[in-house]
Amino acid sequence: MSLFEFAGQQFRLLPERALFWPSRRALLVADLHLEKASWFAATGQMLPPFDSRATLTRLAAIADSCDARELWALGDNFHDAVGPERLDAESRGLIDAIARGRRLVWIAGNHDAAATMPGDRMEEADVNGLILRHEARPDEPMPELSGHFHPKVRIATAMRTMSRPCAVIGSNRIILPAFGALTGGLDVRSPAIMALFPQGGEALVATRHRLLRVPLADDRPDRPIRSRRQTSG
Repeated sequence: MSLFEFAGQQFRLLPERALFWPSRRALLVADLHLEKASWFAATGQMLPPFDSRATLTRLAAIADSCDARELWALGDNFHDAVGPERLDAESRGLIDAIARGRRLVWIAGNHDAAATMPGDRMEEADVNGLILRHEARPDEPMPELSGHFHPKVRIATAMRTMSRPCAVIGSNRIILPAFGALTGGLDVRSPAIMALFPQGGEALVATRHRLLRVPLADDRPDRPIRSRRQTSG
C-alpha cells in the first residue's frame, strides 16, 4: 500500500500518481492540466483531444476505489485560463460524478483562472496543520503539500534505466507528481527542486507492491540513482 509518515500523519502514495490521506479519506492530486491538447491545437500542434477525458476517467476511478470523501486538486487544474470553456459534455459529466457525494476542492495554480466548476475554489488551505498549495514556498515554516514541478526520477536497475514520475519528500514538504495525461516532468535533481530540499530529501515511486525511496543527494548528477525498497505497509 506504499504507506509512509509525514508531519505526524500517514499517507499512501498510489501508483496512479496520487496521494491518499487515510485518516481523512482524502485524495490529493496535482497538475491535471485539463484541456492541454486543445490548447496545443489552437497553436497548430494537433494532438488527440482526449486528454481531459482520460485524466478525469482515471481520477474518478481512483477516487471511487479509495472511497475518498474529499478530493483536493493542487493547482494547474487546467492548462490555461479558458480551458474550462473548452470542456466537452462528457468531461463535464465526469467532474460532476467526481464531485457527487464528496467534497471537491480546486486549489488555484499559475495556469488557473476563476471558473464555475462543481466544488470549492481556494488559493491555498490549512488542513490539520498542513498547508495545501500549488507551488512550494521556500520560507514556509509549516508542513506543506504542493505540486507545480512535475517531478520525475531516473532509476537504475540491474536490467535497465528508467524514468518515472515521483513524489519528493523532505522534512517539511512533499511535492506531488503530475497527474494529468499529457504532463511532462522535471528531474528531481534540477536546481529548482533541489533548492527546496536544502537538508536533503527522497524521491518516492509507488509500485503495486512496494514504495521505492531514492535519495536526492548524489555525487554524480549525470548518473541514474539506485533506489532502496520499502515493502508495503
